[in-house]
Amino acid sequence: MSSIKRFHVAKRLSDMAVYNGVAYLAGQVPDDSTLDITGQTEQVLATIDRLLAEAGTDKTKILMAQIYVANMKEFDGMNKAWDAWVADGNSPPRATVEARLANPDFKVEIVVTAAIA
Repeated sequence: MSSIKRFHVAKRLSDMAVYNGVAYLAGQVPDDSTLDITGQTEQVLATIDRLLAEAGTDKTKILMAQIYVANMKEFDGMNKAWDAWVADGNSPPRATVEARLANPDFKVEIVVTAAIA
């Protein structure tokens, strides 16, 4: 039986858990909530890159992405950053929904699950 390895553990949550060859990321949010949605999305995607690297994987191994945007009118701005980031030929399955986020200044939150292979 594989053990669970948690990364950046805080009292309330971990940024990531790895189990049985799969990395499960918590919802990642921007560091700078004053940016527009494109800038916030770029920050979140950079954080995802760092976490996946820590787990020994990368964005080409993403199995599923869930994207939460505070306002679907900004969907195109989020997609601008996403399209520039996603690996050619490795676009993962993805869902995007409008949601009220924990911090009203956040415009985007992204959750990914990735294989470690």
